[in-house]
Amino acid sequence: MKIIPAIDLMAGQVVRLYKGDPKQKTIYSNNPIEIAKKWEANGADLLHIVDLDATLGIGSNISLIKKILKQISIPVEIAGGLRDESLILDVAKISNRIVLGTLAFKDQELLKKLLLSLGPKKIVISVDHKDGKIVIHGWQDKTDIKLIDSIKEFLEMGFTEFLLTNVNRDGTMEGPDLEFLEQSCKLKNANVIASGGISNLRDVLDVKKKNAFGVILGKALYENKISIEEAKKIA
Repeated sequence: MKIIPAIDLMAGQVVRLYKGDPKQKTIYSNNPIEIAKKWEANGADLLHIVDLDATLGIGSNISLIKKILKQISIPVEIAGGLRDESLILDVAKISNRIVLGTLAFKDQELLKKLLLSLGPKKIVISVDHKDGKIVIHGWQDKTDIKLIDSIKEFLEMGFTEFLLTNVNRDGTMEGPDLEFLEQSCKLKNANVIASGGISNLRDVLDVKKKNAFGVILGKALYENKISIEEAKKIA
């Protein structure tokens, strides 16, 4: 299982939101490059960099993300606001993986086109949900799309990589949503990264037992409740 620290960017700072609410923001660093280097040095398998400003449609941190990538050598996946084809292709050139959420549910034709040009291992489908129903546009908009049904559809299209976040757990350190994680991981060919609610090493072990492909470490890492080194021993 991959240990994946998250670097969420807002106005050039490393932040964490509570349940995706931009009004409930904690700033952890004004130096994202330093943080990226730190997580790399600590043994992270992959970095998950999120442009929250792009996600919420209020700005962009892409120039900063490009600077970060020049300073590190471990694999990186980039998420947040990737809804325009030219931007997606630009970001795909500089990163190992791109994470598509809103676009995946809004523009299936473009999604299929991207699958053909980039391949299934390059694209991670972000299946963000509240109580098993998909949410999009930076978690602001609810849909009636069922989580498991959507993953099955994407698998049929040829996708294999998924980022699963229960929004109600994100930034809470209340423990991961193991029920939906288990259902998702049981689907054939689905490589699922668990995100949201991790608070301690027990949570990491619980996620591993569900056969997750990876686990995102966010607030617990920044609050020193968990370390990458300890998590890697379990993984």
